[in-house]
Amino acid sequence: MTETTIPRPAAPASGPPSPGRPGLLLAAVLIGQFMALLDVSVVNVAGPTLRADLDASGGALQLVVAGYTIVYAALIVTGSRLGGMFGYRRLFMTGLAVFTAASLACGLAPDTGFLIAARGIQGAGAALMVPQVLSVIQRQFQGPARAKALGTYAATIAGGAVAGQILGGVLVGADLFGLSWRPVFLVNVPVGIALLAWVPRLMPDDRADVARSLDLRGLLVVSPAIVLLVVPLVLGHENGWPVWGWVSMAAAVVLFAVFVRVERDVAGKGGAPLVPGRLLRTPGVSAAAVTMTLIMASYAGFLFTVALYLQGGLGYSALHAGAVFVPGAAAFAAVSLNWQKLPARYHAVLPAAALVPVALAYTGLAWAQHERAGQVALMAGFAAVGGTLGAAFSPVMALGLRRVAPGDAPDASGVLATVTQFGQVLGVAVFGTVYLERLDAGAGAAAWTTGLGLAGTALAAALSALLLRRA
Repeated sequence: MTETTIPRPAAPASGPPSPGRPGLLLAAVLIGQFMALLDVSVVNVAGPTLRADLDASGGALQLVVAGYTIVYAALIVTGSRLGGMFGYRRLFMTGLAVFTAASLACGLAPDTGFLIAARGIQGAGAALMVPQVLSVIQRQFQGPARAKALGTYAATIAGGAVAGQILGGVLVGADLFGLSWRPVFLVNVPVGIALLAWVPRLMPDDRADVARSLDLRGLLVVSPAIVLLVVPLVLGHENGWPVWGWVSMAAAVVLFAVFVRVERDVAGKGGAPLVPGRLLRTPGVSAAAVTMTLIMASYAGFLFTVALYLQGGLGYSALHAGAVFVPGAAAFAAVSLNWQKLPARYHAVLPAAALVPVALAYTGLAWAQHERAGQVALMAGFAAVGGTLGAAFSPVMALGLRRVAPGDAPDASGVLATVTQFGQVLGVAVFGTVYLERLDAGAGAAAWTTGLGLAGTALAAALSALLLRRA
């Protein structure tokens, strides 16, 4: 059997939130999103302390850091489809419960093997939880309210990576109760428990009265394809880009081609493909997916390589480096929350128009790094990057989802959540490699070369964003 149909009996819905509650609902789900993002970057800061405390090998430490990302990326499409089958409230709550329990297990881990397993489970919880956030926004907000909600979503993404850097430095440096690195994970537990009590009071019961189907053939092809692609991207540089990594990525390309054929076959037989063709034909969706991949690749590559420059090239502590990023995150958040105040006639052209200044900001900041400019100049450069990126990110999301039918919201959310995650992995792998390969010439030279690559990626995103004018 290639497709499993799960009928769901009709049930009385609690209805949409009352007028005073949508903002609280958005805050609740974005806190969950924030925790999932936080756990990508916060562990990087805690890595050296964790390795010493558990006597972990370099390979084991890689799996502690990357295991979460690998499982998260592999299962996020599945999490999205399950949200469409069982309802986004049920899946958000399930993912949150798994994530919270796994965070507790990580904080109590007696050895690296246990910690690696718990990190994988934590990634699975995030994959169930995170796709539902966009579904909530798509279904519970309309018009200007949706644009504002997407701006808040973008601000959360921008802040998550920077906050992880700062929070990780604070928690590890404080050594609370002599627990060393463990509070990095344990901090999620009380927040998760509070959300588990809070969210059911805010989120409507969205169970549908129609049968939903699970495209098992598609899942069994695309999940291994994502793993085969993400694993070498995450682990490749630390292992010298071994042959198995290139073989793995080549196999991933083959499986993605097979996935396209499988999806066409499922649709031809009247089934429900994992990524419906009508969704990709919806104006704006495909262009938004490509543009978002490029934007997130540049942003993640920027955060990663500049952190290397600040800590390795300038000798900043993790906490100091995180603090330097704050103006950029603040500018990103401020613009993300306010771009919709522009006249509506400018919204469709805003991403392409904003991404050209993004490229200029990347280039200017790279030159400042090359010339070893002072901290004030660097912070101004970060603010320029953050502000211009904020003017592109949220409008891309809004334009990509604008014409998506409510019934396709879970699948659209899954596509955009997946490309967002994949873009981050790709950016760190590609630009991290460029930076480290050029490091023999000096941190400034490495930053300059990387910055030019980031600028080129932003310009490619601008070209892709031109297609959004038709959305």
